[in-house]
Amino acid sequence: MARHIGILLYPDFQLLDAAGPITAFEIAGRMAGNAYTLTLLSRGGGSVRSSAGVTLDTTAIRDASTLDTLIVAGGDGNRNAMQCPDLLAFLRSRRGDTRRLCSVCSGAFLLAAAGLLDGRRATTHWQRAEELSRLFPDVRVDPDAIHIRDGAVWTSAGISAGIDLALALIGDDLGDALSRRVAQQMVVFHRRPGGQSQFSALLEMDGDDGRFAELLGWMRSHLHSRLTIETLADRMAMSPRNFTRAFRLSVGMSPAKAVERLRLEAARERVEHSATPIEVIAIETGFRDPERKHPGSAACVFRRHGYSGAVLRFSSSMAGVRGGVRPADR
Repeated sequence: MARHIGILLYPDFQLLDAAGPITAFEIAGRMAGNAYTLTLLSRGGGSVRSSAGVTLDTTAIRDASTLDTLIVAGGDGNRNAMQCPDLLAFLRSRRGDTRRLCSVCSGAFLLAAAGLLDGRRATTHWQRAEELSRLFPDVRVDPDAIHIRDGAVWTSAGISAGIDLALALIGDDLGDALSRRVAQQMVVFHRRPGGQSQFSALLEMDGDDGRFAELLGWMRSHLHSRLTIETLADRMAMSPRNFTRAFRLSVGMSPAKAVERLRLEAARERVEHSATPIEVIAIETGFRDPERKHPGSAACVFRRHGYSGAVLRFSSSMAGVRGGVRPADR
């Protein structure tokens, strides 16, 4: 039996927030023998204009049938949409009979306004994460994740992350193998780990076989820990020697270099986009050596990769940070 996917739109929605998931589900449906049916929904039905000026035909929410999954698109119009009593009432009414409630980008604001994110972890576009947290303090906002699953509620980051969300949903329904085929057909990376940074420059680390994708996501969320070869190998149920060889073949670099790059990226993002004290950033990302001359210190790692401005922030504020350097935990 086909799973029924509903996508909720409103005036000035972001076109790719809808078109990306629509395309992913369409391709998956063809590959798996009509696995999905799709319905676009809006408050009153009819044509709904996107922020790009393109219109899509929709069904009125009052006429919506039973849904397996409901996805709320984001876009410039969400500020008005989240004030619409009819849309919020519709979302609340679907909590009990819809298997999954999802949002793309700023669509999370509608779920939050309906009370569906209270007490849950959620993400949205990084530019609006602080606003989401401020308006809805009961929501545990993660500004960095590509997508988050908290029970039956799934939220994703901005725009193209809607494709990542759709691929994750397809994988949950039909298995990773089919999800990977959909990604190949769409010529996109297969399923960035949900915890991957929204700003990630390390997508190439998810090798052709995707064997270490889940591990890379786990590493990204545990940068403050000692990420030794033994620890990583144990998570993969492999011997350290076999793990190191297989990791290099799949990812294209050593585990130590991958840890350093993940830490570098995470620290850079926080330096450039937050007012978090440097001491905290250093500890959270695994850099604990304040000495600029140490080859593994945060400042030296930044310098090697050309981030001179970030180095200045690190080197001027890290005097109080102590402990062993751990850029790669060799």
